[in-house]
Amino acid sequence: MKELAASLIKDYRVSITRACGVVCIHRSAWHYKSRRREDRPLRQRIKEIAAARVRYGMWRIYVLLRREGFKDNHKRVHRIYKEEGLNLRSKRPKRSKSAAHRLERSTVNTLHHCWSMDFVADQLFDGRKFRALTIVDNFSRFCLGIRVGKSIKGIDVVEVLEALKNQQQLIPKRIQVDNGSEFISKDFDKWAYENKVTLDYSRPGTPTDNPFIESFNGSFRDECLNTHWFLSLDDAYKKINDWVNDYNHYRPHSSLNELTPAEYVQYYQNKLIDGEILPEATDDEVMFMKTPKSDRINQKNISSSSVQISSPIA
Repeated sequence: MKELAASLIKDYRVSITRACGVVCIHRSAWHYKSRRREDRPLRQRIKEIAAARVRYGMWRIYVLLRREGFKDNHKRVHRIYKEEGLNLRSKRPKRSKSAAHRLERSTVNTLHHCWSMDFVADQLFDGRKFRALTIVDNFSRFCLGIRVGKSIKGIDVVEVLEALKNQQQLIPKRIQVDNGSEFISKDFDKWAYENKVTLDYSRPGTPTDNPFIESFNGSFRDECLNTHWFLSLDDAYKKINDWVNDYNHYRPHSSLNELTPAEYVQYYQNKLIDGEILPEATDDEVMFMKTPKSDRINQKNISSSSVQISSPIA
């Protein structure tokens, strides 16, 4: 309304009193100047409390702010709380201690920073059903393994991850999964807690929260499951193993600049050896980059062999 009154004053050369009367606002509203305080200190403190106290909601954060001397009322705190997205993805699966809170999914730019896992169901030629646990590295799209079995429980998921850890020294920093019973089990949560792995759960009914594994499962079904008869679990494992080898080493991937996942892993490792600095390096990566180049080459020669020989785990 104030803008409309200003337009009348400018275009029709009327007084402020008449213009305010036409648009039905008081003259004091015309002369009012906002004295709104800067909210950056408050906004920063709210984010700090939310990061340190992951189970605290808006009201507990408001109480802490009051104790610290902030005079802002609950409406202002609630507005900033929502603008920062702290009210989203605030719950984790019941009894899960390794699940992330208020997780903002940043761009994955290193190997084994984030894995995705999911299940795919199919059946043998005689109608007997089986399941396949698929594991993919989000950065390189490299398939780390596929576990095949009639029934796969949480302890079986842990066995696969332990095999990757012990045989190939691979542990991710984060794993994206859905809310299936296998992924919210105590065994899986205990393993993640002991290995300092963050569990990033998709929102219920939102498979798009985990797009990498959904894309992989689509290719897996179209190119393997839908093109073969499986005579037994051993036959299924063999055929799936052959497909994974083809996927990792021969199938070009459009999102990887038409490289295969194995070629992309090698390309990334060569960049590290050449000393190219990648964005948002972690503390471990910073320490790695500070080591002498000869030591880095020896370390990468050891680890590269373990990554490239990854294969499905029976």
